[in-house]
Amino acid sequence: MNPEGAISDRLISLGNGLAAIPERLLLAHAQGKVLFIVGAGVSQPALPDFRKLVLQVYSKIDSSVYEVIKQIPRGVCNQWSPNLSNLRNDQQAEVNRFICGDYDVVLGMLERRIDGKSDGKSKVRKAVASELRIPGLQPRPMHRILMRLADRGGAVTIVTTNFDLLLEDAAKNSRQAVQSYALGGIPRPGYSDNFAGVLHIHGALDRNPARTSDLIVTDQDFGEFYLRRRVVTDLIYDAARLFNLVLVGYSANDPPMRYLFNAVAADVTRFKDLKERFTFVGNCAPDPIGLEDWKGRGITPIHYDSTNDHSALLDSFERWADLSAINGKTNIVNAEMKRIVRTKRDAASDADRDLFDHLIRRSNLNERARLSALASTQKAALDWLDVITAISGETDRKPR
Repeated sequence: MNPEGAISDRLISLGNGLAAIPERLLLAHAQGKVLFIVGAGVSQPALPDFRKLVLQVYSKIDSSVYEVIKQIPRGVCNQWSPNLSNLRNDQQAEVNRFICGDYDVVLGMLERRIDGKSDGKSKVRKAVASELRIPGLQPRPMHRILMRLADRGGAVTIVTTNFDLLLEDAAKNSRQAVQSYALGGIPRPGYSDNFAGVLHIHGALDRNPARTSDLIVTDQDFGEFYLRRRVVTDLIYDAARLFNLVLVGYSANDPPMRYLFNAVAADVTRFKDLKERFTFVGNCAPDPIGLEDWKGRGITPIHYDSTNDHSALLDSFERWADLSAINGKTNIVNAEMKRIVRTKRDAASDADRDLFDHLIRRSNLNERARLSALASTQKAALDWLDVITAISGETDRKPR
C-alpha cells in the first residue's frame, strides 16, 4: 500500500536547494546495491580535465600546435575555423580532432606522430604523468563524502576513471581501510566483501614517479582495454547487473560515455537484469535537451544547481551520507524525525512527508521500531503513526 505515489517515481528532497533524488536509488543504496563511478570533474580544479590535459601536453611537446589550439573556445565543435597555414597536414588533422572534442584520439595521433608507438616511456605519456603529478595535492571534500557513500555495509567500493589517488587519500584521512586496484588487478563484481576498494578502471599513477604506470589515455588504449581485451567492458557489464551505477563528475561527451554506456544502453532491450544507471548533471537551470541526451544513452539524469562551484552537489551528497541507512549519523536522523512529527501530517510540506516515509520505508525491522518509538515519545499525531503502519504492510519495497 502506497497511497501517496509510486515508489518508482517519487523524488526525495533532502533539503532546500539540494538535488531531488529518486527514492528507488536511495532504497538501493540502503541495501548496499549502489556503485559510484567517479570521473575527472570530482578532482577539478585541482587536476586538469581531459581537454586541459591535452593542452598542457601540447605545450610541452608541440608548441606550434599549442599556439593554435589554446585559442579555441570550449564546445565549438565544427563551428570554429582556426588559421592552420603554418601547420603540416598531420598537425592540422590533430587540431580538427581537438575542435571536435575527441581528446583521446588527439593524444593517440600525437603519440603515433612523435613516438611512433604506444609505450609507457613515450614522450606523450611522460608529459601526461608530469601534468598529473602536482606536489602537495590533497583530497577535496567531495572525495571524502564519496568514500562515505561508497560504503556498501562492510565493504567500501568505488570505481574511478581518474588516475590520481585522492580517493585513497580521503579514505586514509577518514581512517577507512581500503585497498587500491587498477585495470587487470580489479576483483570481479559481486555482493561479497571481496569486491571492495578503489577500482581504477583506467589505471592509476604510481606514487613513485620513477615507475611507469599503465594508463588509458589514447584512442588506442580505449580500443585495447574496452574492445580487444574487454577488461573494462566486462567489469562494467557485470557490475551493471548487480548494482545501480551512479556517475559523478562526467559530461555526456567524455570518452567513457562514448565507448561504454551507449553499448550498455543497447543491451537493456536484450538483458532485463541490467540495473538502472544514474548520473548527476549540473546546470544553472535544468536543460531539457541535455537531460534527454543522457536519457537517450540509457542513463537517468538527476539535475542539481551548479552555481557556487557545484556546492549543491557536495551538500546533497553530504546530506545523503548523514542520513544513510548504512553509516549515517543517528543523531541527525533522530533530529529530522522529531522536527517533522512536530507538525500534523496534513499540514506538513510534501518534502517532509516524503522524507518521513522514506526514512521508515528504507529501515529494517529494528530501525523501524526504534523510529516508531521515537515518534511516539514526541507525541506525534496519529496520522504519522498510521503511515508507519501502512508502510510496514507494504509487500514490495525493493527498487526496480
